[in-house]
Amino acid sequence: MAFFRSVGITLEMIKWEHSIFALPFALTGAMLAAHGLPHPVQILWIIVCMVTARSAAMAFNRWADASLDAANPRTRARAIPAGLLTKSFVGGFTLTMAALFVLAAAQLNRLTLLLSPFALAVILAYSYTKRFTRWSHLALGLALGIAPAAAWIAVRGSLDPRVLILTCAVMFWVAGFDLLYACQDAAYDTAVGLFSVPSTYGIAAAFWIARTLHVIMLLLLVSLVRVFSLGPAAMIGVAVVAALLLYEHLIVSPGDLRRLNAAFFTMNGVISAVFFLFVAADLLLHR
Repeated sequence: MAFFRSVGITLEMIKWEHSIFALPFALTGAMLAAHGLPHPVQILWIIVCMVTARSAAMAFNRWADASLDAANPRTRARAIPAGLLTKSFVGGFTLTMAALFVLAAAQLNRLTLLLSPFALAVILAYSYTKRFTRWSHLALGLALGIAPAAAWIAVRGSLDPRVLILTCAVMFWVAGFDLLYACQDAAYDTAVGLFSVPSTYGIAAAFWIARTLHVIMLLLLVSLVRVFSLGPAAMIGVAVVAALLLYEHLIVSPGDLRRLNAAFFTMNGVISAVFFLFVAADLLLHR
């Protein structure tokens, strides 16, 4: 009983339901690779890969940051600092999710299996980047950005450089909203010697950098539509994403971070899902 209780607390701690952030972009990469719907078995294993990879990364992040979270007023109520979970249990959960990820990758093709350890290295290494670089936001962006490229490989068994446009778009998108999220901890990061854009350049500058990253993301999405010769539906999707990003930036400001959680958890999930739906519609309409 205690084991299942700990599993439930772990799933709550890592917010596994927020796998929706990168999953739609991964499915976008898969549909671009198939120029329509991939085989249902491929879709299944791509989803398993996404959920297990993210679960491993989030659990590892909480494990690696346990002492930092305990000292931060905003995060000291998290499961490990609060004593609800032990580091050994979270470490075991991380290893289990990583093993399931490799197993799922093996069900797709030989290249996904061979690359799975490198993918794990990228997504786990992020947790330590804020200890030595202010640009850890880009490291997180890369960790999620490899999802569409990985999904392309899962479908085709090879990599087309064109899909890296989507990888870069996701990287800048994630870096932008993570940069905003980090504004909450700017003072703490400065005090304990952690690195971030807000703690280095200030919150006002961080907002401008985040806006710039999101503009670059939109330009990359336009480029993606053109490179893959997608139709009006996909371009409408880009326009809707632009509107949602604008709304996201309007509901928070350097002087008012109160609605930052809404921007981070809700709007970004909607953005990724909306873009996927418009691209999927475009591909299915022009098969």
